[in-house]
Amino acid sequence: MADTGGGPGGDPRTGAGDKSGPELARAAVEAALAKRKAQPRRKAVPEGGGDSRRRRGYTGPGPDPRDPQLFGALLGRVVKARGWQRPAAEATVFGEWERVVGADVAAHCRPIKLEDGELTVEAESTAWATQLRMLSGRLIARIAGEVGHNVVKKLHIHGPSTPSWSRGPMRVRGRGPRDTYG
Repeated sequence: MADTGGGPGGDPRTGAGDKSGPELARAAVEAALAKRKAQPRRKAVPEGGGDSRRRRGYTGPGPDPRDPQLFGALLGRVVKARGWQRPAAEATVFGEWERVVGADVAAHCRPIKLEDGELTVEAESTAWATQLRMLSGRLIARIAGEVGHNVVKKLHIHGPSTPSWSRGPMRVRGRGPRDTYG
C-alpha cells in the first residue's frame, strides 16, 4: 500500500508525521500560513508604473466612483453622452429667455417657437417689433454667446396677435376693427 502521510514517515513539508483527521488538516493550514509569512510581500503597484488596466482599490482616503455625485455634473455627463447638447441649448433659449436676451428686452417680447435654427419671437407692440427687428443681429450674437453658435440662425419677429373677430353665432361681415391694436 502507498504511504498517505499517516505513518511515521509522513510528509516532512506539513510536519504531519503520525497525525490523522482534524490534526492533519490543522497542520496543513499552519504550514501554508508559515510558508506565506516567509515569502516577501509584493507591492500593490510595481515601481515601473505597473499594469495600467489595474483599477485602484476602493479603500483609503480620496474620492472613488461610488461616492455621491452632484446632480448638475451627472446631468451634464448624461447630456453629453447621449448627444443631447443641441436640444438642451434650444431649451435654454426658452427656459432662460430673460438671462439670454436681457431683462429689458425680455420684458417686452417672448419666444414662440424654434425650428431648424429659426426663432419666432412675439413682441408686445408693433413698436417693439420694429425695435427688435433693428436689433436682430445683436440678439442673434447674444443668444449665440449664451447658448452656443448655430442654435439660432435667424429671427422672425412678429407684433402682438389680435383676437379673431370671426367667431360666434352673430357674426357680421365687414372690415372689422382698424387701428385698435398696436
